[in-house]
Amino acid sequence: MDPHVSSQVHASAARGPMKDDDVVVVLASDVEAAADPSRTKPADHPSDDGAGVNYMARAQWLRAAVLGANDGLVSVASLMIGVSAANTGGKTMLVSGLAGLVAGACSMAIGEYVSVYAQYDIEVSQAKRDDDSPGAKDRANLPSPARAALASALAFAVGALVPLLAGGFVKPWGARVGAVCAATTVGLAGFGAAGGYLGGASMARSGFRVLAGGWLAMAVTYGVLWLFVRVFHIQVSSLA
Repeated sequence: MDPHVSSQVHASAARGPMKDDDVVVVLASDVEAAADPSRTKPADHPSDDGAGVNYMARAQWLRAAVLGANDGLVSVASLMIGVSAANTGGKTMLVSGLAGLVAGACSMAIGEYVSVYAQYDIEVSQAKRDDDSPGAKDRANLPSPARAALASALAFAVGALVPLLAGGFVKPWGARVGAVCAATTVGLAGFGAAGGYLGGASMARSGFRVLAGGWLAMAVTYGVLWLFVRVFHIQVSSLA
């Protein structure tokens, strides 16, 4: 006899003689529980999809890689497009893009290092408050500020190289701006789709969202610089 049926029968027997209706109710409830395994499944059981992939475990390195590359792509492309509104020189656009790559990579590395180190301190302090000093095994699971900083800097640099290499060495102004916009469009769509795929979300929606945000950033930067130069009558000389 099923242990659930047996336990309920014994409990009912202790209260007194069972009626036929009681037996029917007991059996019906057990049949429903067997037909719906979720009713007997523990509440804290982790939910897995069909492939058994734990997407939450990917969150930290996904943010540092895909989103870092997207930041580099949008930042440097917007910077180069904005400079092109004030100056038509190819070398000026190249130098500004390279400066944006170096400065952005350093900024991402420092910011990620500080952020992850704060998380590291919080976890270590919590372990000490719980009188459970982290050992070698626990320390291996703690976040690494240096690795996070390096990953963010490299990811930013990889994304920034896309518009820099695409338009930094093209001489005609129109072709240079077009090359930067085309390469940035492909890169934004690719990074957005990759983020959606690795995160278990819709690749199309993720790619469109990132693409729209990147184009908006470039348009705003170009418009602000174009307006600034014409309102204040600023003449920006090109590099020799």
